[in-house]
Amino acid sequence: MQNLHLAFLLLTSLCFGSLAFSFSQDQQDFNQAKNFEGSSNLVNLQYHMGPVLTSPINLYVIWYGHWNPAHQATIRDFLYSFSSPAPSPSVADWWRVVQLYTDQTGSNITSNIILKGEFFDWKYSHGTYLTRLSMQSIIKTALSSRPNALPLNYNNGLYLILTSSNVKVQEFCRAVCGFHYFTFPSIVGVTVPYAWVGYSGTQCPGMCAYPFAWPEYSGKPPPSGNGGNDLMKAPNGDAGVDGMISVIAHELAEVSSNPLVNAWYAGDDPTAPTEIADLCLGVYGTGAGGGFVGAVYKDSWGNGFNVNGVKGRKFLVQWVWNPVRRRCFGPNALD
Repeated sequence: MQNLHLAFLLLTSLCFGSLAFSFSQDQQDFNQAKNFEGSSNLVNLQYHMGPVLTSPINLYVIWYGHWNPAHQATIRDFLYSFSSPAPSPSVADWWRVVQLYTDQTGSNITSNIILKGEFFDWKYSHGTYLTRLSMQSIIKTALSSRPNALPLNYNNGLYLILTSSNVKVQEFCRAVCGFHYFTFPSIVGVTVPYAWVGYSGTQCPGMCAYPFAWPEYSGKPPPSGNGGNDLMKAPNGDAGVDGMISVIAHELAEVSSNPLVNAWYAGDDPTAPTEIADLCLGVYGTGAGGGFVGAVYKDSWGNGFNVNGVKGRKFLVQWVWNPVRRRCFGPNALD
């Protein structure tokens, strides 16, 4: 975790067993947490014999609330980029690190993530304040609302719930930016993996859209490579969406490598695992740390990015733990 961009400590908290991209309330002074890039002796990532997502992933997106169509287009293009060609370093190149993880048969995580369906819950079927358990009911609604219901795909389906700017979620902004888990048969009928990520552009951009926004309470100016206090510009024009994309990448990596909370994670307590993206929270390039994201690219407008996507899109996504190199790694690494 060498290179934590945001100097808050990642704690993967569990409520109803859900895994979270989260941060500690004890880190509000923005002291840097331990950093693991190139420090394999500090990491005890282990395989606990559970399944990983080896079959091609059929991804179903549930848009909960009212969404800006431009924001939706940006997120769709990111999701299309997993299995579509783009200039190197690409989103698909970034995913190849995740593919290094295997199950007990030696089968690798799939290279194919296909956006197969979308459901638009613009009526806020479960209100504008959601608990973690509400997410499973939202999936149930998306599966049962005719005539535009999503299919119940218990073979290779993965459900991604994205909540709009005016939806408040339990612990969102206070302790989590996103989480993943699996559905309960008592609610959905079967067990399928899912993830949730919220749009933070208006609620807490300084927490969940860093490095495109900076926490006001930090008491410190944002770091800059030129000695100033300027923030990195968002490559797709919106700090909330561009920050959200990195959280989506984080959750997709972890739900693929630990879908039932019994596969790849560090630590002895399965109720509080540290997963493959948790180990690299804040790491976007070589040399990151102390609030610095690391060596990333800048486009002609000065927007920061580290991977390319479809339609000329550029994205900034955090690195994940490479089990071969035993360090955080991404396709834009300089070493």
